[in-house]
Amino acid sequence: MNVTIYHNPACGTSLNTLELIQHAGIQPTVIEYLKTPPTRDQLAKMIADAGLTVRQAIREKGTPYATLGLDNPNLTDDQLLDAMLKDPILINRPFVATPMGTRLSRPSEMVLDILPSDAFKGPFTKEDGERVLDDEGKRIV
Repeated sequence: MNVTIYHNPACGTSLNTLELIQHAGIQPTVIEYLKTPPTRDQLAKMIADAGLTVRQAIREKGTPYATLGLDNPNLTDDQLLDAMLKDPILINRPFVATPMGTRLSRPSEMVLDILPSDAFKGPFTKEDGERVLDDEGKRIV
């Protein structure tokens, strides 16, 4: 299965998402988006494919979001995309694209919606101790 994750290795949610993908036996294409940001077209498509607005795809915490005045409701999607491309830390993470869809995997178990459910053969626990998959590899709701 062809899977791409827009990843930040310093982010716990991104790390958990990557580990869930690998737990399914999939070696994804890992794009460290802070080093290699998507193009404008890629970013806009990824956001749309995930069913989000541009504003929903902006990361506020730990970013210059407020300093840049990006909370201004009059800013257009184009202006917000420009800001995200200029300073990729503003792109929320991790975005994951598979043939089954695209998701902003926050929380990390959102990635399960776009991975084959039969790929998981055992339990998975996030780094914070939260169990996501039971002993049979089934999602814990």
